[in-house]
This record gives sequence, C-alpha cells and structure tokens, in this order.
Amino acid sequence: MAKKSSPRKHPKETPGPKLTDPQLYVNREMSLLAFQRRVLEEALDPQNPLLERVKFLSILASNLDEFFMVRIAGVIAQLDAGVDKPGADGMRPPAILAAARAEVEALLREAHQCLSKRLLPALEKHGVAILDYSELNARQRETAAAYFTSTIFPVLTPLAFDPGRPFPHISNLSLNLAVLIEPPGDGKGEESFARVKVPDTLPQLVPVGANNGHREVFVWIEQVIAANISALFLGMEVREVHPFHITRDADLAIKELEAEDLLETIEEGVRARRFGSVVRLEVDAGMPELLLQILTANLEIDSSQVYRSPGLLSLARLIQLYKLNRPDLKDPVFVPAVPKSLLRSSEEQAEEEEDIFSVLQRKDVLLHHPYESFQVVVDFLRRAARDPKVQAIKMVLYRVGRNSPVVEALLDAIDHGKQVAVLVELKARFDEESNIEWARALEREGVHVAYGLVGLKTHCKLLQVVRNDGDALRRYVHAATGNYNAVTAQIYTDLGLLTCRPEFGEDSTDLFNYLTGYSAKHDYRKLMVSPVNLRERFEALVRREIEHARKGAGNGGAARLIFKMNALEDARIIRLLYEASQAGVKITLLVRGICCLRPGVPGVSENVEVFSIVGRFLEHSRIYYFANGGKPEVYLGSADLMPRNLDRRVEILFPLEDPALVRHVMDDIVRVYLEDTAKARVMQVDGRYARRPKSGKKALNSQRYFMDAATHS
Repeated sequence: MAKKSSPRKHPKETPGPKLTDPQLYVNREMSLLAFQRRVLEEALDPQNPLLERVKFLSILASNLDEFFMVRIAGVIAQLDAGVDKPGADGMRPPAILAAARAEVEALLREAHQCLSKRLLPALEKHGVAILDYSELNARQRETAAAYFTSTIFPVLTPLAFDPGRPFPHISNLSLNLAVLIEPPGDGKGEESFARVKVPDTLPQLVPVGANNGHREVFVWIEQVIAANISALFLGMEVREVHPFHITRDADLAIKELEAEDLLETIEEGVRARRFGSVVRLEVDAGMPELLLQILTANLEIDSSQVYRSPGLLSLARLIQLYKLNRPDLKDPVFVPAVPKSLLRSSEEQAEEEEDIFSVLQRKDVLLHHPYESFQVVVDFLRRAARDPKVQAIKMVLYRVGRNSPVVEALLDAIDHGKQVAVLVELKARFDEESNIEWARALEREGVHVAYGLVGLKTHCKLLQVVRNDGDALRRYVHAATGNYNAVTAQIYTDLGLLTCRPEFGEDSTDLFNYLTGYSAKHDYRKLMVSPVNLRERFEALVRREIEHARKGAGNGGAARLIFKMNALEDARIIRLLYEASQAGVKITLLVRGICCLRPGVPGVSENVEVFSIVGRFLEHSRIYYFANGGKPEVYLGSADLMPRNLDRRVEILFPLEDPALVRHVMDDIVRVYLEDTAKARVMQVDGRYARRPKSGKKALNSQRYFMDAATHS
C-alpha cells in the first residue's frame, strides 16, 4: 500500500508592517519644519538674486512665527488640557515640543550664519551696508541721533513696572527693549524695569548716509533707540538695554454655537489675539539673567519657551531690506500673459480680446496663474457687473486682501442693479480683519452677505454669473484652486476654470444654496464637495485605480495616480495610498509642504515617490490625476488631503471635462513639474529631502519654463 504523501510545506511569508504602524507616518510638525528647511535652502542658493535670498530669509522667519502661533500653540494647549495622546506617527506632545525646538534652533542658527556670513558681505560689495551701531562714524551717529529726535522719540512710550504699575501688555510679534534703570549715584540704588516698544509703524532700517564707497548705509531702528534711550529716562542711569520679541497663541477659539453673531465673535477674537498666551520669547544672546527672569515670570513661560538669538531679532523684518529699489539684485519683473484662448485674430488688426461670454459658450477656458493674468478673472467680473443681460452674481470670498478689485466689481454690480450674494469667510486665518471690513462694506451697499456655516470654514473658490442670453438662461462658473486675491495671484501658482457647462452651473447653484440657506443635497453631478461627499468620492477613485492595477489596467497602461497639493496629512488617505502602492499602482506626489506619508518603505510604498518644489512662486495649485485604465480623469480644486479639508471645511474638487484641457494639464504642466531638476527636492524614507540629480543635463526650472512659455506664446 503506497504511503500517503505528506503535504508540501510552504515557507511562511513574512507579514508586512501594519498600515497603522506609527513608523509609517511622519509627524506633521516635523514635516512642516522640513519645508522651512527647503525655504532656507533658497536663501542659501547662490543661483538666486541677492535680494531674493534676503526675501527667503524673511519668509522663513515669518513662517516660523506662524508655526509657533498655530502649531506649537496647539501642542502646548494639548499639554495644558492634559491630553497626552499620540498621533498616527506615535509622537506625544512633549516629544513634539522637544524635537521642534531642536530643529527650530538649527534653522535659525543657519539662517543667521547665512545672513552674517553670506548675504550682508555680498550686499556690501553691491553698495548696501547694514552696520552695527558701534560701526557708525561720528557723522553717521549724528544723522541717527537727529532721526531719533525728530521721528522716533515722539512715538515712543516707556512703560515702567513696579508695585504701583502692573507689567505692561506686550502685543504679539512686537519687538521691544527691556531696560534696567536705577537712580543716579554710586550704583547701589534699587534697579527698576521698563519696557519700550519698538514702533512697527516706522521703517525698521534707518538710513545714515554713505561711507567707504557704500551708496546706502543702514542701521536697525532698535539700535538707534538703544543708543539714545537715556532721553526717555531723564535723571536716571540706564544699566542694561536688550531687545526681546514674543510670539503668542494666535489660533482663534470661536465657540460658534454659543455666539449670537459670528461677525462680532470674530472681531472679539481678533482683538484677543494680540494678547493670547505667550508661546515663545526670543532674546539676544547677551540678556542678563535678571532681565530674563523678570520677563519669563511675568509672561508666565518656562525656560523651554525661551530662545536666545545669535543675531538680529525678528528676521521677518528683512522684507524691508528686500524692498530697496535695487532691481539689479532681484528677479526680473514678470508680466503675465493674456491666454491665447481668449484672443481672436483679425487680418485687419492685431490680436484682440474676444467677448468672454461668447468664448465660454463655445469652450471651457483654463487659466494658469501667475503665468496667465488674473486680470482675466477681474475683467470677467467687471464685465458681468455692467452687462445688461447679467441678472445675478454669487461668489465665495476667502482671502481677497485690501484694496480688492474683486470687491470693487461686486459693489459696481450693485450700482448696476444686479442681484449680488456673497459668502465671506470670516475665519480665514490672519485675514479676518480685512474680511470683516469688506463684509461691512458689502452689506452697506445692499449685497446679500452670508458668513458661512456653523463649525465649518468655507474654503472653496467659486464664482457664478447668471445671464439671460436670449436663447437660454445660462450660468457661467469660475472655479479655482486659489483665492480671489489680485496680489497673491501674482506670486501663487494656481489654476482656474471658466465654463458654462449646464451641470457645473446646476452644481454651483446647489452649493450656494447649501452655503446661504438650507440644503441637505448629496448627489452633486460634477463637483466633489466636502464635508458632503468629497472624501467618499475621492477614496472611491483611488480604489478604482487599485482595481485597475489588480486587473492589469487594461489597454490603458499601468495604473497611475499623480497628485499635486500643498499638504498630505490625512491618515486614512495615506493608508489608502499605501494599499494602492501594494497593489502595484504607480504613485507620484508633488507636495509643497507637509507630507506625512513615507515613500520607499519596503512592502508598503515602493511604488510611491514624493517631490517638493520651492521657488520664486508659492506652489498652491491642487491637481489630482487618475489614469483610470486609459480614460484619464483630472480634478482641480481647493482641497488638500488633510482632515480639516476633507471633514471640517467646505471645499470643492471639480473635473476637467474637455479632453484637450486634460492633455494640457498633464502634458504641458504636470510633466514639466515632474522633470524639474532645479527646484525639485525628493523626499527620502526618513522624511528628509534631497536635491534631485541633474544627470549631466541642463537643470530644468519648471517655474522659469512656464514664465518663458507665457512670454513667448
């Protein structure tokens, strides 16, 4: 009888890491600081014009201010509330604070070295000198003293601190002088503390005349004040003068459900921001312990929140140096182009702009800012405001800035008898005051103004014009990745779509009804809308790509995802992208800032590559490409892949319906980004970034490529 064969034993497969493993996720605060390092690299790059490098140092400092005001303030608030829960990355609040402090100190140390060792010496060679007060000659000191007497002294207010006078309020981001004084005599009198605020309404760089071949010589305003400080304390001896700079918690805590009037609540919050709890104190390296103890005790902070600076405090002020009239030390001026799609050729005359409504009845128009002019959007709105066929205009305003031509056009529309409805997002961080002013102005002129939904920030970018074209009542729609801000439109890269496709018009009407009235609609035709259906539909598209990969992607080639965004933080989306990578989907992510996904992890993300581009313009456009088995789909919109965008904001993603526009975005825009070897950095598995190798070819700068293409189109 034959023996039964024993079953063949297969070697046990080593299970891959669980997709919830904290080691698969980069901490968001550390990822954001990695972005700041990429900004610093632009200041260090000798290929950039000199004053542009100065500007990047200013941007770095400004970004770090916001990092403390929002991110670090949030972590400290967690600790104060007794919350010690780790995030998806496994880091707890104390570990985050310690790691962030070490990286911030390293960044600032390198920034100061860049300024003192590279930029200032290079500026001197070009005739611009920033001197220490001790380096001024006698004539320059006389000039500085005269400026102090005539211009600075009248606006200074010394505030004493003693048993009869409380410690003065110190506003957020203010630069101050801590002064130690005592009565005249033998030096044995009781020392007293006073605070002098350095006025931010005056130029921070004081011109003191030329010397040694320098055409322009400056000294920082706080040094001029310190050198003449005795004028504020007549009859007293000034023992110590040291600058300090504070950063406060600036994240508004708005209890909307308890607020009878959201607008009033926002106004109160903006006022309170100036006196939020202190999260960082920056002092000069030489500040004595006595002064430091007075500050820390009265600001109610501990030593972990004190940062000793190796140089200039408040590097954000370097933006004033950038504003010098030295075009030879800056990027050449770039003038955006009018899109060819809006021009018509005539044999009798040069190209001229065609009526925008006529164009849109024939085709969709895609705008690529800042390479193509944002003025097209402003002119579209102005035309709509005065067109007798236009009946109504509806718009979402998130960030519009001051002196806004967009708001002026809306006011003009009211003057011409149009029905105008505007949703003004009052909670646009750091733009609340500007938005409040515009909301008041619009209401005074008869615009229907809404302030968004309780508990949700409205972040979508949408404009609708309703026009009676005779043969039909058409809804013309502008949907975009960027804000209706004419200033930032010159420095942010964004995409905007103009269309009169009926389904877009119907969806935009439904969305405005959701924003300004009551609507529980979920079945939008073309738009993905958060928090209604965006997450659900987006995840379904990724899962569809996974199915294409498992089936071999059909005749359309490999399953493929290409996403361009500002931030990737959502753990659920990251896990889904890991699943897609494991299924064989090729994934390319262009992420400007935070990226909590780790590429290149064996068994998890070998099929994922992550790039970041930092350059002259702030990369702000969001593009989501799905290969879809040879029937590609491209979505644009306002949403990043973060929990706040997917769950706690009103956002939209909208499809490109015209195949020609899909090809244009992928072949003429995304392809160029992916080939960038000048400004692209590649994310490593440890969360760090490395320059992309040039492979012996001439480096391709994607932003410069787009500028050249716009100029020569």
